[in-house]
Amino acid sequence: MGVKVQPKSRRPGLRGVVSGPDGMLLRVDVSVAAEDGKANAAVCLVLAKAMQVPVAAVSVVLGASSRQKLLAIMGDPALLASRFADPVFRVIA
Repeated sequence: MGVKVQPKSRRPGLRGVVSGPDGMLLRVDVSVAAEDGKANAAVCLVLAKAMQVPVAAVSVVLGASSRQKLLAIMGDPALLASRFADPVFRVIA
C-alpha cells in the first residue's frame, strides 16, 4: 500500500486517499517527528488500528526515510480488502 506521511501533525490519523505522482496514496498524519524511525512506527500503529491487525503485521517495505512509503500488511487478503471499504479510506480532494 502506498502511503504519504505527514509527521508532526496536530491531528494524527488517517486522512483519506490523495493523488500522488505515481497514483493514489493513503495519507496518514502522525504527531511524532520523523527521527529515529519514530514516524515509521507511528504510521504502522495507525494503520494497524485502522485495519484491526497487530502492529507486527504492518511494516515499511520501501521509503523508510521518505514521506512516501510502501507498507505491507500481513493477514487474510479477503478480510483486509473488506476493511478497505471503511469510509476512512475514501478519496479526498
